[in-house]
Amino acid sequence: MPEFITGPAVLFAPAGRAEIIPKAASRADMVILDLEDGAGEVDRQIAYSNILNSGLDPARTIVRVVGPGDPHFAEDVAMVRSSPYTLVMVPKISGAVPTGLDGLNVIAMIETPQAVAGIAGIAAHPAVVGLFWGAEDLTHLLGGTHSRYLADEAGEGTYRETMRLTRALMHIHASAHGKFCIDAIHADFHDERGQYLEAVDAARSGFAASACIHPAQVETIRRAYAPEQGQVEWARRVVEKATGYPGAFTLDGQMIDAPLVSQARRIIGRLPA
Repeated sequence: MPEFITGPAVLFAPAGRAEIIPKAASRADMVILDLEDGAGEVDRQIAYSNILNSGLDPARTIVRVVGPGDPHFAEDVAMVRSSPYTLVMVPKISGAVPTGLDGLNVIAMIETPQAVAGIAGIAAHPAVVGLFWGAEDLTHLLGGTHSRYLADEAGEGTYRETMRLTRALMHIHASAHGKFCIDAIHADFHDERGQYLEAVDAARSGFAASACIHPAQVETIRRAYAPEQGQVEWARRVVEKATGYPGAFTLDGQMIDAPLVSQARRIIGRLPA
């Protein structure tokens, strides 16, 4: 698990709603204090006060500012600098990471066509520690109307190919530079099955966490990221046997080499503390 991510369920909380913030923190592994889309029309001074007085653990807190094209961007960043929080999520990035973020740990959002086209440079930026993506903004900016296939189409409920490509590119480029990835929200929080399947895929693909917009999604995501008992038993046997072999070995008729040993260790690392 990357050092910046303390658990798989990352819950958005609107910064303008002081009463929601401690509830979100008590339910989720990490909280995103949101000054952007999820906050709606917000009184910034109230929202800033809520963030500064929230008393949350900085190791479990992300602040999402507005995008660099918004007139409040510099003000939001300045507020974060005055807070105990250093992990900042920046949305609406265009072709490059904006200036003025030195000293902060940036989660760059890939949700514009320009960001997708420039993802290699964004992932390589020294201030960026992780990537997150947004399907709905990207769909809108591509001229589309739905990020997922509808009931009258094959693949109902799953992402369209452009979205799947963006998610995969983000993951590949982040990993190439040693950065983590957070998977996008599943907007229909009543769809527990769909949320579970997406989170299972994210966990098994190597994502560090999945974002969510409702507390009901937290346990579903945790369940999806927790390895199954059979996986855990296999992983423990692999790791135990690997201590006696400098190279490849066989286990139950399966050839085990270094990548599988690494996967086994990662499975064990996903167990709850």
